[in-house]
Amino acid sequence: MKSPTLGIAIITHNAAARLAQCLQAVSFADEIVVVDGGSTDATVGIAEAHRARVIVARDWPGFGPQKNRALDALSTDWVLSIDADEIVTPELAASIRAAMTDPQADVYAVDRLSSFCGVWVRHSGWYPDWIPRLFRRGTARFSPDLVHERLLLSTGKPVVRLSGKLMHYSYENFEAVLRKLDAYSTAGAEQRHAAGKRGSFGIALARGAWAFLRTYVLRRGFLDGRTGFMIAVFNAQTVYYRFLKLAQLNEFR
Repeated sequence: MKSPTLGIAIITHNAAARLAQCLQAVSFADEIVVVDGGSTDATVGIAEAHRARVIVARDWPGFGPQKNRALDALSTDWVLSIDADEIVTPELAASIRAAMTDPQADVYAVDRLSSFCGVWVRHSGWYPDWIPRLFRRGTARFSPDLVHERLLLSTGKPVVRLSGKLMHYSYENFEAVLRKLDAYSTAGAEQRHAAGKRGSFGIALARGAWAFLRTYVLRRGFLDGRTGFMIAVFNAQTVYYRFLKLAQLNEFR
């Protein structure tokens, strides 16, 4: 019987920092597709050096549609969707291979552990973080959201958890924090504006304050020490500027 094949779907844009490590960790895959949004660093060269098939797509449609482009470019039996700053551990790689050899589900979730400026975060709403990422091709697609896309499952079978961790180097430094704050707040505002939502200074202030309290208190960010406080402030600022930008879009469009 033919062994099931695995494809890796990744989207990139100026992702050279961790891409080589990311691709080395999934070198056991049969096919790797990288959809690049027009990187100006060494991203494309690194991807090609690790035998990835690179598709350049500069017309940024949002995270969800871009990830679906990567899915559509694969022809394997199974798909593992990861980001360029996520590293598959050896234990997770072994459980992926075992799951495909003797499948107990169509969709599997991975245990993602994320870092913030060099610190691994175990509270603050960041962990535990079980996310569906491995699936039989054709049983899942990403939502069309500009940001905070979700994997939409077409199967009614339960999602099974894999052993091993997916290590996520999400915010390498404070420059990355500020870049993502601006990008995520803008994308979130545009997404809400397209859905007919409205923003104001009062809404921005209230939602920002709630985001801080939810992260730091309800999600026990205080247990992450100084890092938990910084994450709570980051979440509050992202939400605050999202609704201020939404108010501006309401006024000028």
